[in-house]
Amino acid sequence: MTIANLITLARIVLVPAIVLAALSGQMMIAFVLFMAAGASDAADGTVARYFDQQTELGTILDPIADKLMLVSVFICLAYLGSIPLWLVILIVSRDLLIIFGVLLAFFLSLPVTIRPLWISKANTAVQIVLAAWVLFSLAFGIEWAAGQMGLEWLTGVLTALSAGAYLYQGIKLFADSEPSGS
Repeated sequence: MTIANLITLARIVLVPAIVLAALSGQMMIAFVLFMAAGASDAADGTVARYFDQQTELGTILDPIADKLMLVSVFICLAYLGSIPLWLVILIVSRDLLIIFGVLLAFFLSLPVTIRPLWISKANTAVQIVLAAWVLFSLAFGIEWAAGQMGLEWLTGVLTALSAGAYLYQGIKLFADSEPSGS
């Protein structure tokens, strides 16, 4: 187990602590833990590259840790009424679509290279900013409804575009794998 993978595992362990803090009204703790998890995301990648610790396990664990953290935080924030339910449904649906597509390709023995698309990277970045903003605003009692609404809609649009891009890639993968008819 590499240091980079241990950092990623630590981020996974932080997820329940973030959710528990938020659900118990300890928004400052939830915000600080969320920021620590974000810093660990940057740290694990840096450590992996700098110390040549890039592993196959790390390429699988890192996006799982990111998605686990973001989906958990978004579900929690929707439960608390701090972000709209439609956005969480869209985010979770997109992630389930990707998981379903990868599993289907695996069971059909289709070659799948797991690499995030640029739209997906932009989507994840905006999701992180939105989650951090909402936790920050709850921790410090700061409201900026127009700014949050703008981030919510931007997140929604990027999530939908990302889902569409992955759906297109999946359809193309399955269509290219079908035997040609004579």
